[in-house]
Amino acid sequence: MLTTAIVLFALAAVFGLVALIAILKNKPTPKPAVFIHGGVAAIALLLVILAVAGSAGPSPIASLVLFVVAALGGFALFAIDMQKKPVPKLLALVHPLVAAIALVLLILLVFKG
Repeated sequence: MLTTAIVLFALAAVFGLVALIAILKNKPTPKPAVFIHGGVAAIALLLVILAVAGSAGPSPIASLVLFVVAALGGFALFAIDMQKKPVPKLLALVHPLVAAIALVLLILLVFKG
């Protein structure tokens, strides 16, 4: 389940990068990329939540907390974008940074050897 979440988060990151590039270039975000990014990331987050809830062993709680923080930032970015207001570039940069740290933590937990 967590491996699937990792793959989905990586896929979401690709679509998020498309949106981030548009934001940094002061261009409108491509809405298909925005919706795919959010939907895929939400499914991946749900898988992590289910894994934590059903875990008897090492659990990715730190990763989950960071993903939730990133998701809250993502919701804020989405709301601002849907109102056709300028997206704060700092938030647009912090959101993927937090998500990337969470993803690295999750990968380390799943593939520790």
